[in-house]
Amino acid sequence: MSHSLAGVCVGQTDISGNYEPPFKPILRMWPSSVVPTRENSNVTLKCVSPMPGIRLVLRKGDKILDSRLPHHLTEGTAEFHLTNLRLSHAGHYTCEYYLKESPDKISPSSDVLILLVTGDLPKPSLRVQHLGRVTTGEVVKLQCQKPHNSTELSQMFALLKEGNSSPIQPLTSENDVVEFTLQNVTSQDAGRYSCVYHQAEAPFRTSHPSDYLDISVIGGFLSSRPPCALSKCYTKINLIRLGMSAIFVMFMAVFLAEAWYSQRVATMNPW
Repeated sequence: MSHSLAGVCVGQTDISGNYEPPFKPILRMWPSSVVPTRENSNVTLKCVSPMPGIRLVLRKGDKILDSRLPHHLTEGTAEFHLTNLRLSHAGHYTCEYYLKESPDKISPSSDVLILLVTGDLPKPSLRVQHLGRVTTGEVVKLQCQKPHNSTELSQMFALLKEGNSSPIQPLTSENDVVEFTLQNVTSQDAGRYSCVYHQAEAPFRTSHPSDYLDISVIGGFLSSRPPCALSKCYTKINLIRLGMSAIFVMFMAVFLAEAWYSQRVATMNPW
């Protein structure tokens, strides 16, 4: 409540030109900040201001890309859409806001979000360093390795988890191999992981993601395996079903043969 009152009071002083917005906005990106290069690949950036009655500005680096009024007069929120993503979209994004009455008084910038557009460099590989029995609280290490034919230096690596809108962990390294660490492993760490590497500066050329690695934490055991293709999975399931059907038919044949033999013996030896 005190913040709201302070905002009203400050807003009044803003008209006289003595006010600069003190609170930085929040910038979010979805469905992910690591996206592939293709025509239908889209990203939405949502800038949220702590106060209404403002105009929101989206920047890429130092360049203003767009400015918008909030969706509703009582909310300080606006969405910016990037479509048909290409390498040129990759970079650092921030947002700011200013009161409509004082366009020269701008807020502090939001925290920086980096957008990576994958597919410009060869994909790395990802594997688990620790397999076997795992209990809650233990450490699991994931190793991401660049292909040997890659010549990129001073790059960053990022560990990705399916369903997360941003990388789990970023690492900077000039080596071809980095090691990500999952601390205090629980069932919440189960999921599909991949990794990428990218340039640390513009134009932020980024690799294809590695093949997915499934991590399961079940009954105190950690296992990893590459996900099988859908057709292969169905093939395995169908083979299992056919095998079980063959066993059932065999048992039925044996049962019917025994029943027929018993009936014949009884007919031949009525007493």
